[in-house]
Amino acid sequence: MLAFTAKGERHMDYSRYKNILVERKDRILRLILNRPESLNAVTPAMHAELATLFADVRRDSDADVVILTGAGRGFCAGADLKEPPPDKKTAERIFEEARDIIVNILEVDKPIISAVNGPAAGLGATLALFPDIVVMSDRAKIGDTHVKVGLAAGDGGAVIWPILVGVNKAKELLMTGQVIDAQEALRIGLVNHVVPHEKLDEFVTEMAQRLASGNTFAIRCTKKAVNQYVKWMLNQVFDYSLALEYQCGLRLFPQTD
Repeated sequence: MLAFTAKGERHMDYSRYKNILVERKDRILRLILNRPESLNAVTPAMHAELATLFADVRRDSDADVVILTGAGRGFCAGADLKEPPPDKKTAERIFEEARDIIVNILEVDKPIISAVNGPAAGLGATLALFPDIVVMSDRAKIGDTHVKVGLAAGDGGAVIWPILVGVNKAKELLMTGQVIDAQEALRIGLVNHVVPHEKLDEFVTEMAQRLASGNTFAIRCTKKAVNQYVKWMLNQVFDYSLALEYQCGLRLFPQTD
């Protein structure tokens, strides 16, 4: 949300976000998923915040680079399974927000680095992989585990995994819900870098500073060009895969108004 200072200067105000911390240093913005007691599992309230967060980041003229990470021991454990099953209206809202989350991430022209500091599962894996550069702690693990709870990998996994590792490997990992360690993720090309856990923040910060000190206009234009392919894939696959996830959800949860 845009706000104005007493001098009339415009800046982005992130104070409305209750489940996500936003820190700023120089022109680097750090987004921290902030439910550490549950490995940053996503509740409906947090999901709604994610749906608008990256739209605000896109409009933030005071930032050149973005870092996405999790508080505590985890990156993001996916949906919070301790939450009660959603009613029909909430479920419909969540599925509408799912598209907004991914579209808004791809519309951010600033480079986004994901610092995967711990487990990333389900939606958490999707959030980790859609940024531009993915850096994992050597202690972290990642997997799209939708099928293990009876759902299709419809909130982005069916788009981004085939892009990164190829169609057949993606199908194997998505259909089994296999969780892999950081070294295997690096070996198959799922992530860019694996670093010692205690060096993760230092490594990611140095990379962010390197990007922020570069030709930011050229960097943004390059990102836009490459992301055209990702957006094309999103438009081909996402709505269909999300509909299949919704169909699976109808089999799992009785819907009430």
